[in-house]
Amino acid sequence: MALSIAFQVIATGAGRPHQIHVNADKRKKRPENGSGRKVVGQIRGGSFDVNAALALSTAPNSATILLVWKPFRSSYPALEIIVMSLLFRRASLASLGLAFGLSALSLSPLMAQEAAPAQPAAPAPAAKPVDPNAVVATINGQTLTEADLGLAEGELSQQFAQLPPEQRRAAALSAAIEIRVMAAQAVTTGLDKDPDFQRRMAFLQQRALHGEMVEKGVVDKVTDAEVRARYDQEIANTPPSNEVHARHILVKTKEEADAIIKQLDGGADFQKLANEHTSDPSGKTSGGDLGWFGPGQMVPEFDKAVFALAVGKYTEQPVQSQFGWHVIKVEDKRTKQPPAFDQVKDQARQAVIRDKYFALVKSLRANAKVDIPDANLKKTVDALESAK
Repeated sequence: MALSIAFQVIATGAGRPHQIHVNADKRKKRPENGSGRKVVGQIRGGSFDVNAALALSTAPNSATILLVWKPFRSSYPALEIIVMSLLFRRASLASLGLAFGLSALSLSPLMAQEAAPAQPAAPAPAAKPVDPNAVVATINGQTLTEADLGLAEGELSQQFAQLPPEQRRAAALSAAIEIRVMAAQAVTTGLDKDPDFQRRMAFLQQRALHGEMVEKGVVDKVTDAEVRARYDQEIANTPPSNEVHARHILVKTKEEADAIIKQLDGGADFQKLANEHTSDPSGKTSGGDLGWFGPGQMVPEFDKAVFALAVGKYTEQPVQSQFGWHVIKVEDKRTKQPPAFDQVKDQARQAVIRDKYFALVKSLRANAKVDIPDANLKKTVDALESAK
């Protein structure tokens, strides 16, 4: 289950990516700015997808270091999404009924208070220890404890996300009561004896146990030393590469590019010519500056030309790409530095968890007696398993 790392720096500003990570499997050109850059790609991977795990929202002109663990099951990319989505137990309970209840809350005067100007929050008092067995409510003679309420709050956290903190506890209690009385009525009418319901309950129990096994048997056993070792391993396996800091002038015709090169040969200033002549909107006020970037981030023609140039040199012949004709100058070169451990330790931990999870599954599957009578279905399942 080989994994590899791609280190990239993304600095966004004024709506124009300054340095962009590209998924090698989904490379596309970027026609809107003509810079020759490739468009950022998405890496999919369910709950342990790196992009989702980071949940990044990069602020303008800020720099964010990303560590991208490339997918290792290219033949069946959807498999990881399906499997990894099972690693967490949280699910929406009675979502339809709760949606009605929460929509009513959103129309209440309480929710209307959110529109008022925000007032400085007073320091929150220290939380008092909660007895999990303390009774919060009694419904038809059955107690609902603090532990039950905490479970409801956790399971329904997405539904309560838009509520003010002081309302979430009351909303969770209201929802728990609603669930209790509806469930009791379902039992009274015999819905719990329905075969489809019983199958669904059996599956939900198995899924919950699966989640407990993942949490207690995999996630809780990952050590800091293992995470650090995984980071060190990926750093060691990542070959060093160079970055360049370059500028370019983009024009529509070769004749225009030849004329610009002639002016450069005569001693003209590159940045001034870029501001005057480039058709790349982002380069008109920056002297054609493209910032730092690594191999493969530009379209092939541009990429080949820029990395062949020495520092301080410009292309003696125009470079043609799908965007037009480029005159390129290299300002500087450097060795790309990997991100520090603290910047990517969460991704390293997810990789360790994933490896441990699939190792455990492989061991359990090897000792399980599994029979699939349908030969075609068995072949497909075996192919999926071998791709893990």
